[in-house]
Amino acid sequence: MYVLLAGLNHRTAPIDIRERFAFCGANLNNAYEFFKDNTDLEGAVILTTCNRTEIYATTRDIERGTQVLRNFMSAYSGMDNQQLEQYLYQPSCYDAISHLFRVAAGLDSMIVGESQILGQVKDAYQEAVQAGASDGVLNTLFQKAIYVGKKVRTETQINKQPLSVPYAAVELARRNLGSLQGKTVMVVGAGEMSELATRCLMESGVHSVIVSNRSYDKAEVMARNFNGRAVRFDLLATEMNQADIIISCTAASHYVIRPENCKEVLESRQGRKIIMIDIAVPRDINPSLKEIDGVYIYDIDDLQGVVDANHLEKQKSIRQARQIITTEIDIFNDWLASLYVVPVITALKSLGEEIKQSELKRAFNRLGKVSPHEEKVISSMANSIINQIIHFPIVNLKEMANSNQGHLYAEVVNKLFGLQIPVKEQEKYEKYNIGKQG
Repeated sequence: MYVLLAGLNHRTAPIDIRERFAFCGANLNNAYEFFKDNTDLEGAVILTTCNRTEIYATTRDIERGTQVLRNFMSAYSGMDNQQLEQYLYQPSCYDAISHLFRVAAGLDSMIVGESQILGQVKDAYQEAVQAGASDGVLNTLFQKAIYVGKKVRTETQINKQPLSVPYAAVELARRNLGSLQGKTVMVVGAGEMSELATRCLMESGVHSVIVSNRSYDKAEVMARNFNGRAVRFDLLATEMNQADIIISCTAASHYVIRPENCKEVLESRQGRKIIMIDIAVPRDINPSLKEIDGVYIYDIDDLQGVVDANHLEKQKSIRQARQIITTEIDIFNDWLASLYVVPVITALKSLGEEIKQSELKRAFNRLGKVSPHEEKVISSMANSIINQIIHFPIVNLKEMANSNQGHLYAEVVNKLFGLQIPVKEQEKYEKYNIGKQG
């Protein structure tokens, strides 16, 4: 069994590309139905956040599985394979595992050590399980990744700095406005990111909070928690005249703040400065609004400057986290290596035994009656020949099992000898080992 990854993130693709790969609601369900129906994949988990979309999958055929993921990403985004090549990464099995552990630990985030990503990994895994799309290997992989993420945060100081996407957004507002004392913020969206942003703003001295959400009830609850005021979603534009800062993070698939519903209000401010920070993917705020005097718009990619300023403080924790990840990768790969090496070795031995028995039967039929001694000598010779032929492939396969190319060696041996590994037998072995791993 091989672990595959196809994805793109804030390092490989700008936000206008990433938002084409966002999954939510029906799109996510449809994607899982597609993967479940595809016979080239055994399981899939989709991790989609504001900074990344990654599809983890398992397959018994690396080439076919890799192509399935690439074609799916191409079709979903409307990009041809040549366009997609600029942004997509599809690492080896070993590196895919390493990447997920780094993601869960917060090392691959825009803000190193940020706390939201571990919860997002958990949610992605649970959604895949509920959809019936994950399998035994992915279950073990994601459980291990979540364990690694917790261990890194427990044993290092990587998340002690109050860094998160919402925190960086507040810092960006502070840099533009100076002190946030007495300022008014409008938060569009009432999800977790919006709540975190609101909490950071209140701690930074913001005087009043306006909350707007498509569900007015949710807006009221959130506003009440922060002594703020809720406004109906269709009235949010008129309330912009009162705000110094707007932070928007909804799950909408289109712009919710756009010229046709708020241009007049923004122009009526007569150049009075307003900072609009869009931390949603796809984006909530139409970037053309920045052409209005006094309107400053930032999206999630603009938070990188805030991130860089705090990066040096985390270097020691990053080194410690990498050591933890390296150790845990070795443990997981020892387990995973057995999944693809042991069935191949077993199949190779079975093939040798099958050839030996077939050729012995043919030889004895041609020789006619032979003495017990002659039969023993001939059988011993046939056994020796087969064992010598398969000895070095087996020894080298065992040696390479725990390397980052172990799965490729297993695949090569499988192809070279034309082995037939019964699916049921491999599934039985995987199930047994997953139980031992747990």
